[in-house]
Amino acid sequence: MPAPIVQEFRRLLKQALDKTDDQGRAWSNAKWGVYAFYDYDGEPIYVGQTNERLRTRVRRHLTNQRTDAVAMRILDVFEVAEMELWPLWDMEQAGAGDISAKARLNATEYSAYLQAIERSKFKAILNEKIPPLSQPIDLPPSRRFQLVSDETRAERGHPDVRIARRAETISRLAAVAHERGEVSDGLRRVLVIQAVRLAFISAMRLASVEGRPEPDPAAISVEGLVGSVLYEHSDSDDNDD
Repeated sequence: MPAPIVQEFRRLLKQALDKTDDQGRAWSNAKWGVYAFYDYDGEPIYVGQTNERLRTRVRRHLTNQRTDAVAMRILDVFEVAEMELWPLWDMEQAGAGDISAKARLNATEYSAYLQAIERSKFKAILNEKIPPLSQPIDLPPSRRFQLVSDETRAERGHPDVRIARRAETISRLAAVAHERGEVSDGLRRVLVIQAVRLAFISAMRLASVEGRPEPDPAAISVEGLVGSVLYEHSDSDDNDD
């Protein structure tokens, strides 16, 4: 049997995946859609898309640990406290090879990604691969779900716990880069962003114990460290336009 805290997470995840909208449809049962994960501060940390069903894709990330983001130590499931789903119900009959449907999915993911960047205190999230450049669109209706109880939030959300966990995540991610030798530019970018997240929460903790005001996230310029996070630098030399 999984540990009690894991059992609780999976129970709350199942409840979230089974939640229905005003038409009786489970939000996660849409075949095509976009999803986002948030940490204990409500900070967006990851955005993804699927055309195999939201429920299936999200469960792969958060339970089976069979996705690249988890396997490569980019996404730490223990950092995920909330998720948001954007189902694309009008595309239920579209096949996986439908070019127009895929373009719509890409545009929805990129728009959700831009929203996450805008809402992030660091103006960066942990996607190894930035979604394909697309014309931003109005996002469809979404719903956000809590995936941890108040008790777990109080325990896991303690800054000392989060600092230790984040340091461990960075160590594992660095080990992947070291052991594999050849990894994507995106993985190395995520390593920098995770280090920024660790530095900031550590500075928050220091300010708290010293009784000083909270530090300003703008004190660390992610763009100054990794360049633009709005497109993959390998995709084009003209993306600044």
